[in-house]
Amino acid sequence: MSRVAPQGVLKSRRFRDYLFMTVGILITAWGLDAFLIPNKLVAGGVSGLSTVLYYTLQDKGLTVPVGVMMLAMNLVLLVVAVSFKGWRYGAKTIYGMVALSVAVDGLAPFTPHLASHDPLLAVLYGGVVTGIGMGLVFKARGNTGGTDIVAQLLADRSNFGVGQMMLAADASVTLVAALKFGPDLALYGAVAVVIMGRVIDLVQEGLSVEKVAYIISEHSDRIADAILHELGRGATGLSSRGMYSGEAREMIFTVVSRRELDALKALVHAVDPGAFMIISDIHEALGEGFKENGV
Repeated sequence: MSRVAPQGVLKSRRFRDYLFMTVGILITAWGLDAFLIPNKLVAGGVSGLSTVLYYTLQDKGLTVPVGVMMLAMNLVLLVVAVSFKGWRYGAKTIYGMVALSVAVDGLAPFTPHLASHDPLLAVLYGGVVTGIGMGLVFKARGNTGGTDIVAQLLADRSNFGVGQMMLAADASVTLVAALKFGPDLALYGAVAVVIMGRVIDLVQEGLSVEKVAYIISEHSDRIADAILHELGRGATGLSSRGMYSGEAREMIFTVVSRRELDALKALVHAVDPGAFMIISDIHEALGEGFKENGV
């Protein structure tokens, strides 16, 4: 069997990453142009701040495209980041910043303004669409600059994490939006941030279709045998000790699909009705019997 050269694998992966980023950026830009920007909904970040500036300048008779302002702000942030941390952000960040800015302005003339009479629908659709787009970008190990650069710089110089700093940065943008558009639209924008975040997680991690089960029983060997031969799933025995009783027990660890969960509970109950079980969601299972372990 021929083996693919590492260089070929890297090129293929790089092509796939940039393809995912490009598709994600186009989806994000369309969501901004169709739902968020025309409805004055600020979903945090540089795009949100650019939306506020766009309408502020428009009130003064000036029209500066949102994408142009996004690019200008991101370039300033990139220069600041490079001065502190060097060129660690790399080509993907620069590509993401430029591509999203160009896409927002490039798609704007051809994108209808949707849900213009219902801000709640605009929030729901806008949050979902931009979340899908940004999820694809992050899945490709890319980003579009903006608040994540600010968050990383602030986190390096404080006792707070990057996630906390991103939340603080987005909250600051939401406050600016409240001053410009009023509290109602600002609140809608905050809801869009939450929806977008949840959808990003969903795109990156997928639906939880696998379950992990921990089983403690006096009949662990029989339960493990049933899992292996009746469910066709693997099982691992882990040494454990009850802290109250001091008794040593073997705990079974196994991963099953959601549709196999009822069968697992039934066979455990059939062997030992008094068995103790913990069942939890897992985001992803890779390897034999599940999804192929590919990056």
